[in-house]
Amino acid sequence: MTTLMWMQTGACSGESMALLCADRPNLENLLRQYAIDLLWHPSLTVGDGFGAVLARVLSGDIPLDILCIEGSLMTGPNGTGQFDTFKGRAKIDIVRELAPRARHVVAMGTCAAFGGVHASGPNPTDCTGLQFRRDQPGGLLGADWRAASGQPVINVAGCPAHPNTMTKVLALLASGETLPLDALNRPAPFFASLVHQGCTRNEYHEYDIEEESFGGRGCMFFSLGCRGPQTVAPCNSDLWNGHSSKTRAGVPCFGCTSPDFPPERDLFVTPRIGAVPKFLPPGVARAKYMAYKNLARAAAPERVVKREMEP
Repeated sequence: MTTLMWMQTGACSGESMALLCADRPNLENLLRQYAIDLLWHPSLTVGDGFGAVLARVLSGDIPLDILCIEGSLMTGPNGTGQFDTFKGRAKIDIVRELAPRARHVVAMGTCAAFGGVHASGPNPTDCTGLQFRRDQPGGLLGADWRAASGQPVINVAGCPAHPNTMTKVLALLASGETLPLDALNRPAPFFASLVHQGCTRNEYHEYDIEEESFGGRGCMFFSLGCRGPQTVAPCNSDLWNGHSSKTRAGVPCFGCTSPDFPPERDLFVTPRIGAVPKFLPPGVARAKYMAYKNLARAAAPERVVKREMEP
């Protein structure tokens, strides 16, 4: 059996709720087929309470294979962690004690990975991620920290994290697989493509047919704050609930898998210098991008300009 302990720190329970939507594999199949013993989850386990399970793990009575942390790590006030406690004990101290006993430590969601919503300005509770503080290495455990497996914290980013990414990562770890990680310690197989890739609005983006207000079928990158061309995430390659995604529903991608999420600006506005977007897709030169866009718009088929469906 692979033992798994799921602990919530400064969380909204978004990952726990998303986990129930997983279907490849779903939660039941994950636990059964991959022989996972769910020692503790604040909403899904019955029997011994968190304190009893914690005591048995810390005593060595139960081995800990996978430790999942959901939520940001509240270090305030003044480094005491007393903004987030369990029976008077700071949860950050509990995490520091549990982490070295785990073979793998997984940050479930952007809050646990990078600090997320709670760590954006003004961050009154001094929140951080497990091994990053926003985009800076360090966090609660420090940049050089490693689990018993030799890997750093595995950052399953997202707000919330994609349900199938969570269960697939856990299935791979339970199977003894070593996950390759990207520069932000996200599992590379699930964070290798842009949200832009697979977006149903791609044709409008390529021809520079942009929307200035919501409700249309054009691209939302140039004016409405969409970060799909800049964000790596599985949202359009593995649809949520097998059906949709933000951009397919007409909502801009907010870049929620990125360490700077949420940005300290309006989510529905694309920052521009004059008519040029301030932030371009990765690896794209500004001059070439704008020259290409001007040519593309001039060559746009009438069907695309009129936002008509293909025949």
